[in-house]
Amino acid sequence: MSKEQFSRTKACATKTLYAVMQEMSRRGGSMPAKDLYPFVNKNVALSEWEREPAGKMKYIRWTNSFQFYSIDYVKAGFIVKKNGYWYITPEGEAALKKTPEAVMLAANAAYSVWNQSRDKNNEKEDEPSDNTAATDNSMNLNLLVSDARDGISRYITSKSPYEFQDMVAALLRAMGYHTPFIAPKGKDGGVDIIAYVDPLGAQTPRIKVQVKHKPGTVIGAPDIRALLGVLRQGDIALFVSSGTFSPDAKSTATNSREFIRLIDGDEFIDMWQEYYDKMSDDDKNMLPLKRIAFLGDNE
Repeated sequence: MSKEQFSRTKACATKTLYAVMQEMSRRGGSMPAKDLYPFVNKNVALSEWEREPAGKMKYIRWTNSFQFYSIDYVKAGFIVKKNGYWYITPEGEAALKKTPEAVMLAANAAYSVWNQSRDKNNEKEDEPSDNTAATDNSMNLNLLVSDARDGISRYITSKSPYEFQDMVAALLRAMGYHTPFIAPKGKDGGVDIIAYVDPLGAQTPRIKVQVKHKPGTVIGAPDIRALLGVLRQGDIALFVSSGTFSPDAKSTATNSREFIRLIDGDEFIDMWQEYYDKMSDDDKNMLPLKRIAFLGDNE
């Protein structure tokens, strides 16, 4: 690759990655990997050269540079790639106050520091190559993970509130807790599940669990305070939502004298995957998973 091509490639990555960071911030901090390419294609001014396929593998130039330089942004702590989603970090939010070029320079510097600590025999290329499939393979894997996660999320959304409540109880059992009380249909007094650390419930803490099956809904601080209000000596609280929590709800939980743990829909999926192998067959059937192995990378 010539110096001119290298400069054009880097400039392309500078504007596309900055635009994606802005969009993640606008969306509340995250974006499915499968939305990245369509968003850039629709919203970023790309030249004919940037949209051209190049190299033996005929990858679109901008997608190749986008994935290649995104490694620098990860090493700088501006973005996180996880479970088929990209997330903007607080450091990334702060970086958006700078120009796109300044953000790229900071990311390059962070990558250089990280790279110097690596084994010299395992170095990154000095420039993106039109002949490598690695960057698009990484995106393809991200897309597959994103699609799989969307499927899990849709499956959870299809469940009734009581079915989701049973799934939360199943997760607690997989974590080693005992769940003698799961609220039947009707008024629950603010507690949907009570979990114990021992079979008799003689040991503390006792966990009082509130479950809200409201996908796409943001849980506010009043719901958090309501759960805290039913705690007694020896109790701690767990609030599980298939939606998300507002900043005020998170602040209320953090600043509470009593211990309360919030688990949103994304974290619930993470935890279900983590503890799935420890579940009984009946509990697994509430949200059955099939594990498939893919060749990964070191990023």
